Amino acid sequence: MKFETKIFDEPLLEFGSQHYHPDPRLGLFEAGPLQTPLGDVIRIAVVGSAKTVEDAREFLQAAAAGFVGKSEKHPNLHPPFPGLGNQNPFRCRFEIPDGAIAAIPQARIERIRKEPHHGKAVEMAVDEIIKQLQAIDEGSSRPDVAIVALPVELIERVWNAKVDSDATVEREDSSGSDAPNFRGMLKAKAMHFRFPIQIVWEDVLDERAVIPLKIKESSARQIQDQAGRTWNLLTTLYYKGSGRVPWRRAPQEGEFSACYIGVSFYREAGGQQVFTSAAQMFDERGRGFILKGKGAQTESRGRHPFLTTDDAKSLIADALAAYKKHHMNYPARVIVLKTSRFRDEEAAGIFEALDEVGTELRDLVWVQESSFVKVFRDGNYPVMRGTFVELDGKGLLYTNGSIPYYGTYPGIYDPKPLLICPYKTSDSTVAQVANEIFGLTKINWNSTQMNQKLPIPIRAARKVGEVLKYITDEKVSSDYRRYI
Repeated sequence: MKFETKIFDEPLLEFGSQHYHPDPRLGLFEAGPLQTPLGDVIRIAVVGSAKTVEDAREFLQAAAAGFVGKSEKHPNLHPPFPGLGNQNPFRCRFEIPDGAIAAIPQARIERIRKEPHHGKAVEMAVDEIIKQLQAIDEGSSRPDVAIVALPVELIERVWNAKVDSDATVEREDSSGSDAPNFRGMLKAKAMHFRFPIQIVWEDVLDERAVIPLKIKESSARQIQDQAGRTWNLLTTLYYKGSGRVPWRRAPQEGEFSACYIGVSFYREAGGQQVFTSAAQMFDERGRGFILKGKGAQTESRGRHPFLTTDDAKSLIADALAAYKKHHMNYPARVIVLKTSRFRDEEAAGIFEALDEVGTELRDLVWVQESSFVKVFRDGNYPVMRGTFVELDGKGLLYTNGSIPYYGTYPGIYDPKPLLICPYKTSDSTVAQVANEIFGLTKINWNSTQMNQKLPIPIRAARKVGEVLKYITDEKVSSDYRRYI
């Protein structure tokens, strides 16, 4: 049995002026975003309670002056936010126009809070927020992005930690739960607006706000320091508001044009074990496209969805067509990721689609989040992020772990590896695939920390599926900004 181990270098990212750095925050600070905004200001609408609307204004005003870092002990983990003056990290201003705010009357919030039926309360909250967003969309302020600033009393009533958390879409949906997902329903109903939305909890804007433990997505959820929250929120608002990519994986010398496709399945709302496929396609610049596929087949008892040969071919062909539309050519290489095993008929359909456009380099990769095998370091220290162990054609990859650049392990629990399983006819070695997946973990514009576990095509599947399940139209928006 082959057993080899290595530690991959922290992947570099590319920012403005072809500047390279492993740290999203320092890269933005030194060189600005990869793609600078077309204008000099990003206009932000805000919907929430009277308090959270005001909190959003105060947060943005305070961010303009900057925040100090959390500690001197780990300055790279908790760097300061430098403010929003000239040559700020985003090379633009952020403002909330007077005509782009809407406070939900407290009486309506109380009616939602007192509604005894959870599903009804979720629908009431979504409808109220959509009504406020609609008024802003029809007004003259024309925002680029909208913050939905959820007050604690609404979070307590509509957020279901078991449904709205980051559990795997396929595992979660196959459980048969019909509990309404507030985030997914709101994003789906807001899809037609001229601007994307960003849901923000009250404790992000006001750290004095207390979120009850029972509704947190995880008991380990900890509010970041002001500088960290500002880096993350403004990066997301920059991406959603400008439509420009803050950073991308640093291109490798001699690397071919590539397309990364995540294939996933979700269960439609109200459907009894009826699965639909979806593809999340990302090009080498990090631009994301969402495509809805056809219904999926399932194995016994409605579990373990999969695609027929024809449906797999159709889904990948649509993703390739989206790539060609934006690049005027097909990619030389395609990497397809999935969190379930590739059946031979699925692989055959994917290969047919690739053969028809002349793409000869292809890798199909099954990415598992759980493994019975673990790696330990000498002493009482977590393994290093980037640790890779080849196990006879498969590979263990630690995308979380101790990070020398941070000088610590930025986690609470022992890191768990991903199990990388390339399909039998893939072109790349498992080490090459693992290193590429490692780089794809850093394409996340909702966070500026480096300890991200999942590659973007897999992470996107979770967010996309919980939105698509509430959309009945066959044709859906391909804009990734509207799903995250």
